[in-house]
Amino acid sequence: MAKKQSSAEKRHRQSEERRIRNKSVKTALRTSAKKVTVLVQKKEPEGAALALKDMVKRIDTAARKGIVKRNAASRKKSRMQKLFNTLQAAQ
Repeated sequence: MAKKQSSAEKRHRQSEERRIRNKSVKTALRTSAKKVTVLVQKKEPEGAALALKDMVKRIDTAARKGIVKRNAASRKKSRMQKLFNTLQAAQ
């Protein structure tokens, strides 16, 4: 019977820790994006501006760490900014 290699076990442990950490970051991104959309729908420009700033910060951090790809991060920021601009234009 072949014995397990310790390097494979270690790699598995590391990947599992990273998966859990990345999952929490992605969840936080989705939550912050939802906050922006809700505040825009409620027509609250001050709150939406703060939420957008927080979301952009989180997306940039996730992109820098490689959790989200750069183009995907850019696309998400662009779409949220566009949504926020519709609120600004309405006023």
